[in-house]
Amino acid sequence: MGTDAPRTARHRWARFLVGLLVTVLVLAVVAAGVGWWTVQRSFPTASGRVVVPGLTAPATVYRDDAGVPHIVAETDADLFFAQGFVHAQDRFWEMDLRRHATAGRLAELFGESQVASDAFVRTLDWRGVAEREYTELDADTRAAFDAYAEGVNAYLDRRSGVELSLEYGLLALQRPGYEPEPWTAVDSIAWLKAMAWDLRSNLGDEIDRALLSAELPPEEVARLHPGFPFDAKPTIVGGPVAAAPAATAVEPLAPDAAGHLDALASLATTIDALPELLGPEGGDLGSNSWVVSGALTESGLPLLANDPHLGPAMPSIWTQTALRCAERNDACHYDVSGFGFAGLPGIVIGHNDRIAWGLTNMAPDVADLYLERVQGDSYELDGALVPLTVREEVIEVAGGEPVSVTVRATERGPIVTDISSDFGRVAEDYAAVATPGEPPAAEGTEAEVSLQWTALTAGTTPRAILALNRARDWDDFRDAAALFDVPAQNLLYADVEGNIGYQAPGRIPVRSAGDGTLPLPGWTSANGWSAYLPFDALPTALNPGRGYFVAANNAIAADGAELTQDWDLGYRAESIDRRLGELIAAGQPITAEHMAEIQLDTRDANAEAFLPVIAELELDGDAARGARLLDGWDGAADADSAEAAYFAVFWRELLDRMFGDLPEGTRPQGGDRWFSVVQTLLGEPENPWWTDEGAGATGRDAVLAAALAGAWAEASDLMGDDAAEWRWGRLHTLTLEHSSFGSSGIDALEWTFNRGPYELGGGSAIVNANGWDASVGYEVDWVPSMRMVVDLDDFDDSTWVNLTGVSGHAFHRNYDDQAELWREERMLPWAFSVRAVRETTRDVLQLRPPGD
Repeated sequence: MGTDAPRTARHRWARFLVGLLVTVLVLAVVAAGVGWWTVQRSFPTASGRVVVPGLTAPATVYRDDAGVPHIVAETDADLFFAQGFVHAQDRFWEMDLRRHATAGRLAELFGESQVASDAFVRTLDWRGVAEREYTELDADTRAAFDAYAEGVNAYLDRRSGVELSLEYGLLALQRPGYEPEPWTAVDSIAWLKAMAWDLRSNLGDEIDRALLSAELPPEEVARLHPGFPFDAKPTIVGGPVAAAPAATAVEPLAPDAAGHLDALASLATTIDALPELLGPEGGDLGSNSWVVSGALTESGLPLLANDPHLGPAMPSIWTQTALRCAERNDACHYDVSGFGFAGLPGIVIGHNDRIAWGLTNMAPDVADLYLERVQGDSYELDGALVPLTVREEVIEVAGGEPVSVTVRATERGPIVTDISSDFGRVAEDYAAVATPGEPPAAEGTEAEVSLQWTALTAGTTPRAILALNRARDWDDFRDAAALFDVPAQNLLYADVEGNIGYQAPGRIPVRSAGDGTLPLPGWTSANGWSAYLPFDALPTALNPGRGYFVAANNAIAADGAELTQDWDLGYRAESIDRRLGELIAAGQPITAEHMAEIQLDTRDANAEAFLPVIAELELDGDAARGARLLDGWDGAADADSAEAAYFAVFWRELLDRMFGDLPEGTRPQGGDRWFSVVQTLLGEPENPWWTDEGAGATGRDAVLAAALAGAWAEASDLMGDDAAEWRWGRLHTLTLEHSSFGSSGIDALEWTFNRGPYELGGGSAIVNANGWDASVGYEVDWVPSMRMVVDLDDFDDSTWVNLTGVSGHAFHRNYDDQAELWREERMLPWAFSVRAVRETTRDVLQLRPPGD
């Protein structure tokens, strides 16, 4: 039975809670004072002594003013048990919500509106893949994940309902009698599938190219999807890497009917209708990380910076934790601190007492769409019919009847057509198309679409995370990286011996045909994946001659393995590289303060490209006023900048005037890809793309003038007639929305859980990457979800800040205490040594086994 996808791609769980107007009454009670006691019931116990069945020896949780837990235990099992206990204290609602999302069970909580989302997740079978991964774990990793789950459950045994979190009191209005199930190791592993989905690289670009190909010739599709400019932007390793099998290019499949446009747009919407647990897909879902050799630093030892760019959420996607063995020995192996995910044992990004590491999305092409010919329960392959794999999924629906979903799969992967009728229309438009020399489909054949994706095979990333946490040197680090298969990430490295390094990990497919940029026919084995790149073929480098690595989602190297055609185009990498180069050229030793300052760089390379062109235009009226405002601007997109505000409005106007007629779903978001497209066109003033039919303007100068004039009028409407009062932050705001109730439309609920709006600078393809989607508006969609700078000379001199706070409990002092620091571009001291932790401790919680 198929289901229909939600119409909106911006998926927010709060929209699914019908009938919650009664919560206004609940919140009125809170305001009256009685409810404050109810709110506080969910706050964790942070000090004193608690007996916890399941521990084998005492464990201690030290918390500083920010509430960051520093956990000390005597064995690995007790350490991860205590981490599970603490994560449940701080963030269990978030954990419970995530596991429902990754299991395709949101409809159990929020009703019928979640069936389509659940059907998609069931079709991709995240939960089933996680179950297979668990069975394949080595004994030590399995023990760690099991111990973590036992710690979570030890906390659940102590509390229920609003004692766990205020949200459960509100959920009871929709789902009376709900009690969370015990946590399992599979719940933790399944979260990695969501992480992989949201960092799935170029599937959106693949669909976008297919949509554009119905309207434009191949050379114009290529123009609108420019490749990485290897001659102009820095690569990560700066040179060739070991050779590996490359894809064999073939003539891409061309649709024979213009009607596929609407269907492919619906396909994109269906894919994006999944819960966006890390943030909306787009060119700004990336990260910055760079590491500098001690030869260039003030201390003589390396510095490492990292700020992943993800969707904003309340609470932040990250949580800060430190895990320390009371004594490192054969029973206990950890002394590590950093950022991780509530629900997942270990530390994802951070440092231990020997090494530090950072992650950015490598974004290799690891997902492909195939057009399938299906007859009954079989699909065509090389002229023969092959049985489909078929299974039934039953989705329980709060307040409604269960929904049955049939999931079918080819050998490559699941058929996604069954999720929504929109997929069927996509396939129908391709049905009559055959590759050269092949006969058309047999009569009665159904046209379907399947998805092949590396994350649909059980992997080893759970092992990789814990191996990174234990790594002592470069060799250990690379061994851990070899296990980090999905999602593939750029891994930067530094150690206390002075080494810096880069390693690309991941399960990267080698294609028999094509380059992964367009859907291909699935009825021939000539298309598909023939192998995965061996780890030794992936890029790696240690101690480069230039003294640093910059990994900002830019291309890794000009030569080597075929990883993707859709790199980030390097604007952020170029800005970071330039700032480092300026310090080096000046002979100025690089400090941790320099690293933090670079993270806040608001240089807009797009504005810098436009300013000299605008300055040469002959203008009058509002266009001339706009040009005068921009005259002398340094291109910094600061929150208080009138110039930055006006330029952003101009940029959005220009994109709409030039590309507003593109097919639905392909409109410019305005990030690095569109920077490159339009900047190239600046050098082609007579190119036909310089056409604004609404204004009757043709040619570059005329279209720019029309956009400048239109932007002045629009900016005046948005911010008033006095340009002196304009500022970018008035338009470019961030509201931290609660994942479940943050956009309910009920003011009292949103006041309870949301924070902001905050006025911000920065922007898309800028180092301070507070990204925005020009096809929607100016509001912030992507953010540096945390910032950290690690000093290998003295870990206690390191700094960090989270987007929100450690706690997931509304009104807790650590719910949003870091948000203002983050907005003000400040950092917190990052205590690591025993001495520093004791000096900064505010609360001490003693966890004791029974009888101790």
